Amino acid sequence: MGGTLMPPGVVPARGEQELALLVRQRIAARLAEYAGEREAAGLPAEDETARRATVGRLLAEELGAQRRLSLAHGSQVVDATVEERVSQAVKDALFGTGSLERLLADTTIENICVNGCDVVWVKDAAGAWRRESPVAASDAELVELVRTLATGTGGEERRFDRGMPRLNLQLADGSRLFAVMAVTDRVSLTIRRHRFPAASMAELVRLGVCDQQLAALLRALVRARKNIVIGGGTNVGKTTVLRAFAHEIPPQERLVTIEDTFELGLDADATAHPNVVAMQAREPNIEGKGGIDQAELVRWGLRMSPDRVIVGEIRGAEVIPMCNAMSQGNDGSLSTIHASTSRGVFTKLASYAAQAPERLSLEATNLMVASAVHFVVHLGWDAGGRRVVDSVREVVDADGAQVVSNEVYRPGPDGRAVPATPLRTETLHDLIAAGLEVEGAPSSSWGVA
Repeated sequence: MGGTLMPPGVVPARGEQELALLVRQRIAARLAEYAGEREAAGLPAEDETARRATVGRLLAEELGAQRRLSLAHGSQVVDATVEERVSQAVKDALFGTGSLERLLADTTIENICVNGCDVVWVKDAAGAWRRESPVAASDAELVELVRTLATGTGGEERRFDRGMPRLNLQLADGSRLFAVMAVTDRVSLTIRRHRFPAASMAELVRLGVCDQQLAALLRALVRARKNIVIGGGTNVGKTTVLRAFAHEIPPQERLVTIEDTFELGLDADATAHPNVVAMQAREPNIEGKGGIDQAELVRWGLRMSPDRVIVGEIRGAEVIPMCNAMSQGNDGSLSTIHASTSRGVFTKLASYAAQAPERLSLEATNLMVASAVHFVVHLGWDAGGRRVVDSVREVVDADGAQVVSNEVYRPGPDGRAVPATPLRTETLHDLIAAGLEVEGAPSSSWGVA
């Protein structure tokens, strides 16, 4: 026979990769089958320790089966060193993020966009896009990677197939992953990083999101238990600002957070917020049953004796129970919403309310919003392309087809917020009682109307 002879027990790199892929696919399938059996038996999902033990057992079984198969066919048997590498590669894929790990380990990267296994783009903190090397050997392998990440997320498995072609989940490092298949030419996934998981008002000032004076106002709004909706476009930093607001909430208060996908992580810091219940919406099962949306979770949260209710993002029917929560004693509640302007926040709230099962009229919605929301804080981009607070509105009343508000801060020439309409007298008194210092401040900033 021609060709170069290889030492006993050594396999080509490609053969090793193929073995790792085969073993990983078989173990992933067996894990899914095992999880289904536990669910059918009414048993809870395995915790991380138990799952690692199960994977270790399955690895030993699969590698043993491969050795027996090689012997039966007279093929070369891989040695212990290769098996160890294969075993580690499988564990990395099942418990980590596979080939994505090198990108997730780069703290300068904000967004990771994969338009097929070999078309990978990342955006850094400065907003510059660059192309990266492939994250999988094929689109099929990329699908398997996404399915592996979905397995066991939040104590349940989230589907990713042609019947459920989209997946939304939080990775172990807090990043948010959204994947889609079937409706696109190639499988695609987007990962949004949260570079400031423990944000504070001081951090917002350091980052240039706002100045010291505006930060003092925002801090006082939270401490005075004003209900605040944070608006802005996609990827403008709404979640980071919401975390900074929550940082100002006294640790003795009980919080209930409600999200479509876990991102806030307020329950992770037992020192800052020791009394937190974090809830996440649930997808329907394969029969289309068992789904729980944010609107239902808000109603549940109100029965849990919260001091404040925090909704990660208003995006539908939860707007009505959220406003009810804000207006019936849970002052100091917070939420975010997608809106291109601060005034546009009211339009989005009204459109969501109109689509809710209650089918509220515009006039009824505006009355509800005016009685619930105290302030709107809007985020945008300044002339230099940096994320900033560009507008702050104080809600005053409702007048038929519109919500009446005063723009306390408005966008300046460079896009950053500048003082505009003075606060109302009663509001200013509330903020002073909450610790806002006004002595020496310009009258245009803290004046009264």
